[in-house]
Parts: sequence; C-alpha cells; structure tokens
Amino acid sequence: MCGIAGFCDFNADFLKDPEKWKQVLVDMRTAIAHRGHDQTGEYLNRRIGLAHTRLSIRDLVGGTQPMLRKRDGKTFGIVYNGEIYNAEELKADLLRRGCRFETTCDTEVILCGYMEYGMEVAKKLNGIFAFAIWDESRDALFLCRDRMGVKPLFYFYAIKGDALVFGSEPKALFAHPQIQPKADLDSFREIFGLGPARTPGCGVFCGLREVKPGCILEFSRERVQEAPYWTLEAKPHTDSYEETVEKVSWLLRDAVKRQLVSDVPVCSFLSGGVDSSVVTAIAARELAKQGVTLNTFSFDFTHNDTCFQSNAFQPTRDRPYVDKVLAIYPLNHTYLECDETTLADMLKDAVRMKDLPGMTDVDASLLYFCGLVKQHNKVALTGECADEFFGGYPWFYREELLHADGFPWSSDMSARTVLLSDETIRELDLESYAQAQYRDSLARVPALPGEAGAVLRRRQMSFLNLRWFMQTLLDRMDRTSMAWGLEARVPFADHRIVEYVYNVPWEMKYQDGMEKKLLRDACKDLLPPELLYRKKSPYPKTYSPVYEALLSERFEQMLQNKEAPIHRFLDNKKAERFLAQPKDYGKPWFGQLMAGPQMLAYFLQVNDWMEMYGIS
Repeated sequence: MCGIAGFCDFNADFLKDPEKWKQVLVDMRTAIAHRGHDQTGEYLNRRIGLAHTRLSIRDLVGGTQPMLRKRDGKTFGIVYNGEIYNAEELKADLLRRGCRFETTCDTEVILCGYMEYGMEVAKKLNGIFAFAIWDESRDALFLCRDRMGVKPLFYFYAIKGDALVFGSEPKALFAHPQIQPKADLDSFREIFGLGPARTPGCGVFCGLREVKPGCILEFSRERVQEAPYWTLEAKPHTDSYEETVEKVSWLLRDAVKRQLVSDVPVCSFLSGGVDSSVVTAIAARELAKQGVTLNTFSFDFTHNDTCFQSNAFQPTRDRPYVDKVLAIYPLNHTYLECDETTLADMLKDAVRMKDLPGMTDVDASLLYFCGLVKQHNKVALTGECADEFFGGYPWFYREELLHADGFPWSSDMSARTVLLSDETIRELDLESYAQAQYRDSLARVPALPGEAGAVLRRRQMSFLNLRWFMQTLLDRMDRTSMAWGLEARVPFADHRIVEYVYNVPWEMKYQDGMEKKLLRDACKDLLPPELLYRKKSPYPKTYSPVYEALLSERFEQMLQNKEAPIHRFLDNKKAERFLAQPKDYGKPWFGQLMAGPQMLAYFLQVNDWMEMYGIS
C-alpha cells in the first residue's frame, strides 16, 4: 500500500523550472506520507510529474517508485497503490512472452503488463489497486482503479489550461499550488443529503472527481475520457444449491489464501461476527501449515460491559463470540478498547484523515484501533463487504426497508433536516437531490429481461449496496487504516465472489428467517453452529452516556461560538430542542447504528471540516 500523486499538462514544460515542480511533487506526496513511510520518489519530465510514498509489503528492497522502463527509446512510468494477488500468474505469462523482470514486486508486473497488453492489463488483475501509468510512446496518462473501489484515486482536470492533477487523497491535490479546497451548494447537498455516502465519482469539493470503480481515465492531447473496463453483469444462475455452496466455499477460501501473500506478517480483525470469523479461520488454517500463528485483534469500548443496550440491529455483544473462535484456533489475540474521551477527540482526526465528515464514531474508533494494530502488523485481513452481496442488512429482508422509495440506509430524510434552518432546507432541497441520485442508480442496475417485482427489487438492492453503501465502508477502511500505514485487505471484495453471488437467487441467500444462510452453509467446517448461525451484529459502538454527554457539551460550545461556520446552516432553536431530547439508539439516520448522538457528532465534524479547509 502506498500513496500516489502527480500532474500532467500537454501545454507546459515542467523542465523549464524543475526545482519548482519537483518541490510540488514533494509537497504532494508529503501530504499523504502517512500512507507509507518506507520509501519516497519523484519523476519529472516535460509533460509529466509523478510522486510516490511507499509502504513496503512485497519486495521490500526492489519496489521503489516511480518505476520506469524504456522501450524503443520511449519511457513508461508507473506509480501504484495496492496489491495484485495474481501477480505470479501474470508474471509467468509475461516471462513466456519474453519480458524481463528486475524485481519481485507486483508494481513491475503491472507496468510490464501494460507494455505488453496496453490497458487491457486491468482486466487481468485480481487485487486492490489504483495506479497511474505515463506512456511516452502515446503521449498519454492513464489512471486506473480496481473493480470494487477498494483503493481511492482523485483528480482535478483543467485547473489551468489543459492540466490534470491526481492523488490518492484530496489533501495531495490541495498541496498543488493551483488547487484550493472550495465548496458549493452541491457540496453541501452531498454532505447533508447523502453523507457520509458520496455520489460515485464525486469528490464533494468543487471540481474534485474520483475515478469510478472498475474504470480507466485516459488523458492525452486529444481527449479526457473515463470508461469502464469492468461492469457487473446479470446472468442466469443455473447451479443447484449444493453446487452454489461449494462454489462460494471455494471462491472465499481462494480469495483469503491469495490475500495472505506478503513479505511481512499478516494479521486479522476479529469481531466475533460471522464474516471476520470466517476470514480469520481460513487464514489461521493456512498459516498453521507454515508453522505461523495468526495475530488477531478485536475492538470494543470501555464500559460497554455495563452500558450495552440490546436492540434489533445489535442484539448481543461481540466478545463472547470472539472467545469461541479463540477456543478453536491457536491465535495470538489482543483485545483493544477505546474510552469515551479518546473517541470524542478522534472525531476531528477522522475528518482530517478523510478530508470530509464521515461515519462519526465509527470512523473515529476505527482510526484509533488501526493505530494500535499498526504497532504489531503492517497488513490486516478484514471481514468487510459480505453483507452487501449475501444479503446481510435488514433492508434486504424487512419489507418496509426493502421497498422504501429511496436509499434504505437513510430512508427517513426528515432526520437529516432536524437541525437545519428552514432557509437551508429550501435552498438545498435535499429530498430532490437524493431522489435524483437514487433514480440514476436504479437506471443503471444490471438485470435479466423480464425480471420484476421482488426479484428485481433485490437486484436493485444489491446494486445500490455495491454502488453506495459498500463504497462508504471501503472509503472508511482505506482512510482509517492508511492513516497509520496499515494495509487493510478485503477478501469478500474479490470481484469473482461479487460477480457470482450477485446472480444467486435470494431464496438461496436467505432461508428459514436467517440472513446470509448461503455464506454460513459454505463455511460449516470452519466454525461451531452457535457462532456460525449467530444473528448478524454490526461494527461495535459505545452505549456509554458519558460519550453522549461529551458530544452534547462540545455541540453546545460550538453553538455558543458565533464564529463557527456551521451557523450558516443551523437553526439554533432546533438544535437546543434536540439537545434537550433523549437520543433514541434504535432509530438510525444512516446505516444501522447512527442515531441521535451520531447526528451531533456529524454536525461537529461538518463544522471541523469547514474550519480545516476554510469553507464558509
């Protein structure tokens, strides 16, 4: 994992003032140095500048970037962030074609693959990646992002003349002298109407775009064009249930095995839920064959042993189930906890790392936990992204959520306006904005001819989760882990699993009132029944009244600060009434657990964001 950045301008000559533009490259990669402290590098030519900050995972010595190769006197260069899990297979094919390799890193496989196949190489990659390739022979820059959007890649185009600037995070682009963070009404429509989700491709800041998952952006003298190299397809599912179970079992185990490839030790996040427990079990078995004991980490909050409140979304605590996994597998486990004050303090750090307000205490706590994990390991396996395809969320099977006319994770738009002034509500028209994005997504759903009713609706639900909710979670995972130089791998996001499970009928995924029954049956040999068939439980949260009190106190301080930029949108009287009311944990405004306290935290984050980036 790494951070990448750069710029390209076909009407410029950067070598006329090389010291200036080399310093810009240094400033850009320094802004994202947290993504990797092991090595740095820059490349500058007349039309192109590339910068890289490296987290060394494979070929610890030989993988320095930018990586350059020559062919017929022309330079090919790459900066890359990610991991390619089928690199050895691709390398074998390239060797047969006469390619010669100078390193053992996967960066060189991508670059040599491009020199051999062109951008068709993207279709051959199994992994998580975002990269930029400069092709002097074509006088073109190519940006590419993995199919699921695990790795981020942002860009500005035509900032001055005909230039393009890119980077792993917005803060890298803001280090460029010609780019300043700005926001308009659509920015705040994203933040208040959709946030912490984002419209695909939208960077929220004015002019900031993100390469969409599964897409390539070509920048040349002739054109700037983004096009997909991969799209999700609807196909008839002809396998029996037994065959489907067998296929899912094989795909998942193969994905985990592939993602254990590393020249540094790999650990696992272990929540006690089915998804993380399955990933941990497969990894533990594989590493045991090598005589290696897997490091595992679980997360919880101080005082949850006494303050936990069971509800429909989170019926039980996680720790007893973590203990069940530890009773089966020889793991080197560490229990991690976060206290209320640390959690509240980390809200601002989470905004700084994400460049946007986000999932409040979920972002803040994961940011804190990842920092602790990095003290032990550089690479972690996670259980993210199973629910989006196997149907784990309540909006797949609860009728009122399934058929909601809008995004099911934020179907009650009134909760989003409870603190906003009437003028803001009229000006932003959040309902119309959210509905427009929702309708646009529905129009893009891959479906079979003739599908209708509940069958089509669940197609839609799977696609909406892929396009929106999963992207929010992956964005959270990338920023909170890479803030410390910790590489988070996501086996469930293997595109082969997504492609296959997307077309599996709902009746196979949900049986006998149990969500993700297909996944559970595919893993029967890995976990005991009491864990395997546990009711889904989401990422943990604090139920401590101390945390809510801290949020209320800080929110009141913000209200009293007449210079706070959030006043542009707030109705102070509404806010004061909200503070005086009890916060119902059982009625989320986003996802499953973001309820009243998180609304306070979100507005605190919006205010922090406006202050950090000078937005008024």
